[in-house]
Amino acid sequence: MAATSSSSPIFFLTIMIIFLFQSSNAAYNVNVMSYGAKPDGKTDSTQPFLKAWSSACKSTNPTTIYVPKGTFLIKAVVFGGPCKSRIVFKIDGTLVAPSNYWNLGNSGYWILFSKVARVSIYGGSINARGSGFWACRRGGRSCPAGARLHPAAQTPMAFTYNRLTGVTISGSTIMTGDDCISLSQGSKNVWIEQIGCGPGHGISIGSLGDYQNEEGVQNITVTSSVFTKTQNGVRIKSWARASNGYARNIVFRNLIMKNVGNPIIIDQNYCPDKKGCPHQSSGVKISGVTYRNIKGTSATPVAMSFDCLSSNPCSGIKLQDIKLTYNGKSSSSYCKNAHGSSSGTVIPRSCLQI
Repeated sequence: MAATSSSSPIFFLTIMIIFLFQSSNAAYNVNVMSYGAKPDGKTDSTQPFLKAWSSACKSTNPTTIYVPKGTFLIKAVVFGGPCKSRIVFKIDGTLVAPSNYWNLGNSGYWILFSKVARVSIYGGSINARGSGFWACRRGGRSCPAGARLHPAAQTPMAFTYNRLTGVTISGSTIMTGDDCISLSQGSKNVWIEQIGCGPGHGISIGSLGDYQNEEGVQNITVTSSVFTKTQNGVRIKSWARASNGYARNIVFRNLIMKNVGNPIIIDQNYCPDKKGCPHQSSGVKISGVTYRNIKGTSATPVAMSFDCLSSNPCSGIKLQDIKLTYNGKSSSSYCKNAHGSSSGTVIPRSCLQI
């Protein structure tokens, strides 16, 4: 799947989301065109898609909703549950948003999956036509809320109610003005592979520490992916405020960085605008993070940065076979209250405390 837009930066994305269950036995028994959807890119197919969803959601048998080749125009839509059995969205065509971004309103999403589980979405393309929205923002005019890219509210495609659990995101090119993929509180058992990320902010865990009592993030793997001219590579970020949250058992491996601003970064002092920063003791515990076989080039001298708090140091960080250069030379690393180990060739040299 590939995100598309008529101008840069491309704001919206398309990702392949495959829940970890066997879906090959589901038959192609719900075709959106059977409910009146038109593949001309002009006819509003929102209601036909909702009717197809309703039929699949009520079925006690695993059901595939099939979107054939062509371009289907859909407005802001909620595919709600709970549903009675597994559902697969098989997309051979393209889903396109209205050309007038005001038609999406201020809901903060375009396509929303709410209160559902055991859903798979794969194939095809999704074009949210972000160029008009960005032109509005750049012009300083009054614009709708738009969509930020993380699996919560304010996203072109979102899952709510159930956090990301037991999900694979695979085989996608993501080009956006924000995080290519962002995993928020409660994300667990997520596998991310074969992602082409850039332009954008990289792949992020967090920001965490929004609330004192929030779910943690664990068992996340990002592998076999390429980052091109992104602001960050793989990042874990948390606010410096009290929280019971955590991030643990995280693996970043087999990654290529191409002129990336911060290829490897943990930031427990996250405060992007440097205004109203909490400056508290972070309760977000970051532990058991592995970086293995990460190579390429950094756009800044500091290719690895671990900025952790003395009140809650980062622990169990493992570096193995890292080679990140800057302007053809070795890059540098920065560590503050970060503990771990290194093995193999590690460039820049590890600054972790044992």
